[in-house]
This record gives sequence, structure tokens and C-alpha cells, in this order.
Amino acid sequence: MIVNILALNWQDLSNPQAGGAEVHLEELLRRIARKGHRVTLFCSGYDSSSPEETIEGIRIIRRGNRYNFNLIAPFTLRKLVRENNFDVLVEDINKIPFYTPLYLNLPTLVVVPHLFATTVFKEINFLLGTYIYLTERPMVWIYKGRKFNVISESTADDIAARGVDRDDISIVHCGIDKGTYNFDPSISKYKKPTVLYLGRIKKYKSIDDLIIAFEKVLKAVPEAQLKIVGAGDYLRELKSLAGKLKIRDRVDFPGFVSREEKVDILRRSHVAVYPSLKEGWGLTNIEANACGTAVIAANSPGLRDSVQPNQTGFLYEYGGIDDLAEKLVKILTEEDTRSRLEKGGMEWVKKFDWDDAADKFLTILEEVASQR
Repeated sequence: MIVNILALNWQDLSNPQAGGAEVHLEELLRRIARKGHRVTLFCSGYDSSSPEETIEGIRIIRRGNRYNFNLIAPFTLRKLVRENNFDVLVEDINKIPFYTPLYLNLPTLVVVPHLFATTVFKEINFLLGTYIYLTERPMVWIYKGRKFNVISESTADDIAARGVDRDDISIVHCGIDKGTYNFDPSISKYKKPTVLYLGRIKKYKSIDDLIIAFEKVLKAVPEAQLKIVGAGDYLRELKSLAGKLKIRDRVDFPGFVSREEKVDILRRSHVAVYPSLKEGWGLTNIEANACGTAVIAANSPGLRDSVQPNQTGFLYEYGGIDDLAEKLVKILTEEDTRSRLEKGGMEWVKKFDWDDAADKFLTILEEVASQR
């Protein structure tokens, strides 16, 4: 059976603001489109974007922008549903929910990478944070009876605790592009012991904890260096913090890098760190493991699901700067420990595959569509 799918997300992968939620959804949708299913993605536009185009089999329709998209979405969605014989809606909730059950009568799979809850107050001002926090509160009531799909056990626990029936929750882990992220034995680690953060530079990612911990690491490993790779609106504050700690010359901020540079840095670094307060999943941990690099992550929702403690890396309690510094020193100074974690990580990533994930996701979609 050919399934006609309407997907709804704030952004598509071509958007400069795109992140892990867009990677996750479109990795799945591209593979489903290749199987012959019809896929339409409705999302916001951005400067220089086309109102409509087809990318790798996905028809992408863009309207409005990231500031007004949730206001105009209901009107365009109703029009799209009237004009197309869609079998199922995939609503990706990774910011403010669209609450489509209030105005669409279509079998719906609700995809939740993770919910903000109180985490939002770590990132933005109290007024806007309160708005986002309150818009999440009615979710369980409004989406009652819909099926939910999440990417980690942590998020499944989160939405179940809010009142979603466990029988309505499915888990499909993210895959990984193994053709891109893989171990190359011909590439050596950096000459200097190197700690890496790679990702968006946002306040809630708690990269400041890593910088403070690294200042302590330098007392035990004075030749160490820290690379903070990525772009975002919290970059200036992090550079200022490194300056106040008098370690600015030991912290490199290369900014946004190409995928090829990203893989090279992952392979050459001695350890990758993900200190965030909350995530849907720790894809960077998996990518680092695939490239032969051990990881350390905060024992936070989502991140804890992507690390096998003492096998692929270490977990530390969120905010535990001394514990983070101690574990960094252990990996940087104990070659046997680092080697063991690297081997464990490369074994761990074998279970994550986008093709398998897409097959599982499609099976769930077909079950939801059959309710029509």
C-alpha cells in the first residue's frame, strides 16, 4: 500500500536554523519516499528559501517564518488536507505544539524528540519561557488517543509521566550515517590531548560547565586543549568566560565547520563531551563513538540513553564540574581506559541504522494510517 504522508515541522533541513530534530525527521522521510510513498513536508520559510521544492523525493512547502509559522499553519494545513488525499499526519513537536487535533481530522503520529518543560528557562527570558512552558501543558489532553513516537527511553518516560498511555508510545532510536561517521585507522589523534564539544552553541547546552571543568583539567594535563565547534547565540559569553578564567589561549572556537571537517575533528579528538541539561537523544555521542572517540555526557534525559557507562564513555551528574574534570583527566591520561572505551563505542554504534529506523517508523505509520 502506498501511504500519502503529510509531515509538519517548524523547519526543514535546508534551514540555517535546522538541528537534530530536522535531521531525525528527514532521514526517516527520505528513506520512506525512496520506497515509493508520497511525502509532503510543511514547514516555515527563511531568507532566500523557495516557497515550494522537492528534495530527495520530499515535496517541501514553506510558508511564513519561524516567528509566525504556528499562527499561519492551521489555515494552510486545512487547505492542504482539503486538496490532497493524505492518509496520515506526522506532527513533529520540538518547539511549541501545533495542536492539530483542534482543527484537523486525520490519523496522526505525534513525534516528540523531547519536551522542554522547565528546561526552557535555562535558555530564554522568563516571559517567553513561560509562554513556551504553558503551551506544552495541554498536550496530553488535546492529543488524547493519538499515537506518540519518541527517540529515547527518557522521552518515553517523560510523556508517560505527563499522562500519555504507555500503549500509545513507540520508541525508534535514531540511526547514523555510517558512510560518513566511521573509524579510519590511518588518522591519528591530535598531538595534544584534546577535549571536544561539537554542536549548537546554546545556553541550555551548559558548555560553560565544560569550560570551567577544563580549567581544572589543565592543572593535571597542562598541555591539553579544548575545541568548541559550532555556532550559536551563546558564543560571545563562552569566549568571555574562557578569558576570565585566563585559558582563552587554550580554547579554540572554530565556529561552524563543514561535514568533512566535523568528521576529521571527531576522529582526531581524544574525548567528546556533551554537558547539556536535556536532550531528546545524544546523536553527537554516537557519531563520536563511530569515529573511534570516547565520550563523556551529563546524566541528563536523552543523553544517558546514548552512552553505555564505562563501556563507550562516562556519565557524570549534570552540573558536577569536579566529577566532569576528574573523568576528563582519566581519559586523557590513561591510554588503556581510552582505548577500551573507543573499542566499546565502535561496537555500540553497530545497532544504530537509519534504514532499520525508517522501516520501523514506516510500520508504525501504516498502523496509524489504517485508522482512517
